[in-house]
Amino acid sequence: MKIIAAKFTLEANEHVPMFCDLENTALSFGKEALSHMQLGDVFDRPDIELIPVLCADAGCSGVMRKGCFDYLEQRILSAVREHLPELDGIYLHLHGASFVEEIGSGEQHLVREIRKLTGPYLPIAIACDPHGNLTRDYVENTTFIRSYREAPHTDIAATVQRTARTLIEQIEHPQNARPVYRKLPLILGGEQSVSLDEPVRTINQFMDQLEQDPRILSCSWHVGYLRHDCPEAGCGIVVIPQTEADQAYAETIADQLAEFVWNKRHEFHYTGTTAAPDEALAMALAFDGKPVFITDSGDNVTSGAMGANTFILRQVLALPALSKRILFAAINDPAACHQLMACAENEQVSLRLGMGLDAYSEPVDLDVVVLHHGRQAGTAMYGEEGDYGPIVTVRLPGTPIDIAVTDNNHSFVEIRQLTACGINVEDYDIFVVKQGYIHPELKALGKLCVMSLTGGATPQDTRLIPFKQILRPMFPIDEI
Repeated sequence: MKIIAAKFTLEANEHVPMFCDLENTALSFGKEALSHMQLGDVFDRPDIELIPVLCADAGCSGVMRKGCFDYLEQRILSAVREHLPELDGIYLHLHGASFVEEIGSGEQHLVREIRKLTGPYLPIAIACDPHGNLTRDYVENTTFIRSYREAPHTDIAATVQRTARTLIEQIEHPQNARPVYRKLPLILGGEQSVSLDEPVRTINQFMDQLEQDPRILSCSWHVGYLRHDCPEAGCGIVVIPQTEADQAYAETIADQLAEFVWNKRHEFHYTGTTAAPDEALAMALAFDGKPVFITDSGDNVTSGAMGANTFILRQVLALPALSKRILFAAINDPAACHQLMACAENEQVSLRLGMGLDAYSEPVDLDVVVLHHGRQAGTAMYGEEGDYGPIVTVRLPGTPIDIAVTDNNHSFVEIRQLTACGINVEDYDIFVVKQGYIHPELKALGKLCVMSLTGGATPQDTRLIPFKQILRPMFPIDEI
């Protein structure tokens, strides 16, 4: 049995002033690529020859340059061409929220081009992020497609390995069953679809129940992605029958699942405590306990923002007095980061921090002391490893304010990422992080977590986003 495996992930935000190119993409090939796919031992069988092509992880970034995507796509297509006569299946780990200049969805283009080579029947299995957009053509070009259930995505490895096992089963016992797709006129942000909260918890429970039926192989609810304007945007449902004989039944189940989600539309809400920026900061300062996490939701790096906004820093600097110790983790400014990298620890330096991209990232002139040089090595989220570049932590003398400065927009969502700043987590009263919803480890640590409804590239109110290409009417932008 010969199987090709490849991974391409990008969460593209068209509202940031940067493009994603090869230098912004963590690339690995062959056996090294396998170490980033979280496949476990699923393919470790003597009768399986696995051909790992590449892992291209662009994280959360801007729109991808066409030349970059062409290179990645051609590497995968070349492998398919080379091995096609003896190929039994293709495993892909894709995101669903990529966006490529002149093309649109990279995932959908890639799968369409693969099908031109393989024809309609070769098994193709895809594991993907629920915060991605679907089309009927894309879904029906797959044999099996399944999104993670959990948000935050603590079940990536489980989803990936289930998808890989199902691919093997489809090769060994072909069924010619096809995924059933339904689109919903419902557009949501990730901050309104956290799986430990309602209504997502109940939706996941309902899908678990549906999958107890032996006629149903898999159910997925794809939240969709709203950080680039495209016709595909909106929620999607995928139901996969167990066999070809169950196809009509799966159509019925897809209708039931779509109706179930649609009837929950008025229940979606921001998870946890949310507040306008001034109120959020006041709550954090007044709270009797520590630590407190403030998430800068308008600069949410996990949704493709730059992580460059100095807005909350300027809020704090404007306070007449400050008794709480605060760490900003982190502010992205390549020029400032590289200036600080050249400084010795304990050296005092004048710094202009802020990329000046817009009013939210307006520069601030500071005198700082360098506390620590570090690297974001091995600090990726949810089991992934990688080196995400330098961190320089500085302190504003005479104040309880520390700032971690980076040269990229990698988000800090786990405790090990905070400790990579060279600090003791217990020393701080307040952490300001570049997220929307708070991620699990930080939520467990925080005595109070508040989402500050800041402005920027990732505003939380969908009515503020100038959509032109999406399906209309679309809830909650339109009342349906």
